[in-house]
Amino acid sequence: MAFWFYLLASISLYTFILITLACFTRNKKLPPSPPTIPILGNIFWLLKSSKNFAALEPMLRYLRSKYGNIVTIYMGSTPAIFITAHETAHRALVKNGTVFAGRPWALPTTRVFFPNQHGVSTSQYGPTWRLLRQNLMQIIHPSRLHSYSHCRKSALDLLKKNILADIELGSNKAIPIYDHIELSMFALLSHMCLGEKYDEINVREIQNVLHSLLHNFIRFNVLNFLPFLLSKIVFRKLWKELLQIRENQVNFILPIIKSRHELTKSKLGQEEEEDQREKQHLGFTAYVDTLFDMKLPESGRKLTDEELVSLCSEFMLAGTDTTATTWLWAMANLVKNQTIQEKLVNEINQVVKPGEEIEEKHLKKMPYLQAIVLETIRRHPPGHFILPRAVTQDTEMEGYFIPRNAIVNFLVAELGWDPNVWEDPMEFKPERFLRKGQSEEEGECSCEFDIKGYSEIKMMPFGAGKRICPAISMALLHVEYFVANLVRDFKWTMEDGCEVDMSEKQAFTVVMKNPLRPCVTPRSSL
Repeated sequence: MAFWFYLLASISLYTFILITLACFTRNKKLPPSPPTIPILGNIFWLLKSSKNFAALEPMLRYLRSKYGNIVTIYMGSTPAIFITAHETAHRALVKNGTVFAGRPWALPTTRVFFPNQHGVSTSQYGPTWRLLRQNLMQIIHPSRLHSYSHCRKSALDLLKKNILADIELGSNKAIPIYDHIELSMFALLSHMCLGEKYDEINVREIQNVLHSLLHNFIRFNVLNFLPFLLSKIVFRKLWKELLQIRENQVNFILPIIKSRHELTKSKLGQEEEEDQREKQHLGFTAYVDTLFDMKLPESGRKLTDEELVSLCSEFMLAGTDTTATTWLWAMANLVKNQTIQEKLVNEINQVVKPGEEIEEKHLKKMPYLQAIVLETIRRHPPGHFILPRAVTQDTEMEGYFIPRNAIVNFLVAELGWDPNVWEDPMEFKPERFLRKGQSEEEGECSCEFDIKGYSEIKMMPFGAGKRICPAISMALLHVEYFVANLVRDFKWTMEDGCEVDMSEKQAFTVVMKNPLRPCVTPRSSL
């Protein structure tokens, strides 16, 4: 009886919303869409893509060829609008950046992990979002990244230790490099976030707690495509599993946060005071330390315990999974293209003396390395869509009406693969980002390439406009730093008769369907 009551109530509510929306927009021309089902919209298409996001891209290509650069897919009565062209994306995100800076109201699964929608990536456009973003930029601004060099060095040491252990055990057999990459990224980001250098066992515990959500992301996504009450009934076991993951996350991370808070408040001994003064001199600040005294502008209150957990989790997850995925794609292309790998080795050896530690200042003198990273995020963007936007007010785009709070998204991968913009777009060619130096053999990374899309959008792996990913500089630095060190110290090949499989699959990010397992040989005594 309860089931039918909830079902009838949900249908009635959706019908009311649909009629209201139809009355409001009856004289407005929304972007074209495929045929819809009353109340349910394009739900069958969405359910298919919720299990496999790769199915959404060819569907949107087809709709673009049929309807043009702006198309609509309905989530129930809510229009989800997709912009598929470079010029239209630039006009929306950059020229009309404030209008397209909103976020949709959080999906049911998102609200579990971001109470009150308070996250840098999830907050509605306004004072709270500005505060959270500005606070994050204290940590990851390009001028501050050098202060975390010791964090990068310790993560690199962990990575090399595990690679060398595998080499010794495997006698030059293929190694699971992604496992080591991901662990080293969690070691780095947990150090930056929580202020402590954790040993490998503790890093793995943090990784396991946080990764439970990512490993189940596709399964949980189905919970967002039915009315909430109906979803809670039909998928009650899946909801229970989701809530348990959040409970485990809070139970594990919150004691670490509280312990850190007590440490910052307590009196330090003489030795600790000296260490603290040294950290302040270096400019090292843990992200969590910036959150304790923060007051939200709209309410004047401090962050709750759950909000602290959410923001720290966001910092670690956003900086690990996307970077590790990009890093692995870069290494896969270097294994597949040995000529590119050796050219990079030569560049590194020209900049860094034998035995010298590779530092941030060296990376700025490695244009070919920078070109490899740019080509990697063009050819293999970790996300084929950006985090959804919502317009902050009714607006028009190319003659179509876009209602306030409508969901808007962009085809990131398709923009980076457009043959009208990129020659041979599916080929891996770092040279496309180089411009000639003083001699024909020399080249330097084009300083004029606009990764943020200010003047025009050629690709947008980090998004664009006011809600562009704030961690661009940090992400590029981390990929460049680790790729440079791995290529300088090891030679990367495949076992005889094996080839690199570049096929993709959708996880939380778009990853290698069959993860890279290369043969790794030290180039010199380590």
